[in-house]
Amino acid sequence: MGPIRQFVLDLQPSGIGQIAREGLDDPEVIPLWFGESDLNSPSFVNEAAKRALDDGKTFYNWTRGHLPVREGLLRYHQKHYGIELDEDRVSVPGSTMLTVMITCQCLLEPGDEVILVSPYWPNIRTVVEVLGGRTVDVRLQEGPERWWLDLDDVKRAITPKTKAVYVNTPSNPTGWVMSREEQVALLTLCRQRGIAIISDEVYHRNVFDRPSPAPSFVTLAEPEEPVFILNGWSKGWAMTGWRLGWMVHPRQLAVPMAVLSEVNNTGATAFVQYGGLAALDQGDAFADEFVARCGRNRAMAQEILGSHPKLDLLIPEGAFYLFPRIKAPISGLEFARRLLREEKVGTAPGYTFGEGNEQHLRICFALSSSRLETAFMRIRRLLDRI
Repeated sequence: MGPIRQFVLDLQPSGIGQIAREGLDDPEVIPLWFGESDLNSPSFVNEAAKRALDDGKTFYNWTRGHLPVREGLLRYHQKHYGIELDEDRVSVPGSTMLTVMITCQCLLEPGDEVILVSPYWPNIRTVVEVLGGRTVDVRLQEGPERWWLDLDDVKRAITPKTKAVYVNTPSNPTGWVMSREEQVALLTLCRQRGIAIISDEVYHRNVFDRPSPAPSFVTLAEPEEPVFILNGWSKGWAMTGWRLGWMVHPRQLAVPMAVLSEVNNTGATAFVQYGGLAALDQGDAFADEFVARCGRNRAMAQEILGSHPKLDLLIPEGAFYLFPRIKAPISGLEFARRLLREEKVGTAPGYTFGEGNEQHLRICFALSSSRLETAFMRIRRLLDRI
């Protein structure tokens, strides 16, 4: 046996990557596989980052984030959630993906279990397994009108090894948005059982038919509770390539967070943080218009795809994905492959989002309406042939 862990040698790309690598360089493909729009980042964000570069923001900085950026996050939470956060609870270590890794480093010993509310973004499963933990899926109930979480399913999944419950709301890939009442019920259960909550809220601005942002555990958690709220700039402000996220964590972790950020990333890129600060202070109009655009696309999706007899489509409440079930003798993976090969549309197969989703397909609807309409019609065309 060699020195390299067999687990690492066995790692494979998620289903998203498996499909994307087959057509990523094909300019004819309409890419609906990744979680991003075709909008450029806002000009005021770009200009703020450029100014920071010109002002010499290219050196090492405080590993939990530049103070002006963390102060901007305190203002942002006051404005949008009506709460006064302690500065010791807010960190900007790097990407939102990094906040997931650091949170799990805070919580997990080898053999610990994390309940994943499914369907879920596949990277969280890999993080838990890389750290020697075990994941336990609790699947959302599907329908009849929306996705929803049965708390009794969570209770049944808890064992003496359960360390945390991971929930993503608004959800990638289902578009489910957890209500405040559901959050209170889950938090109460976790308090009773001594279990942490990992709440991935990176789609907090991407909600429909209700005020933005979505309900958040940040308004419920006590300062020292083991509740980790993970968030970021990528989805609300078209900043996926900036790799910038923040987290709200227990106050007692202020010093350890600085150390964990240092050993994982040595802190978020200095000048990028000032683009993030501009988004917080000036980005409400952009975020609201992006949601309106996605709302129009959602309506078009319902009209073109929701009526097809070979799809079961629950209309998403947030994020910007469709996650329909294919009612035909074909898996989501094979459908995604055929769709790419025959119709030049890139999507993500459902199996990668957890067990029980093999007949599903994830479709991002954050692109321009004209491109989406073409893609949706191509999807219908393949459905008609199977």
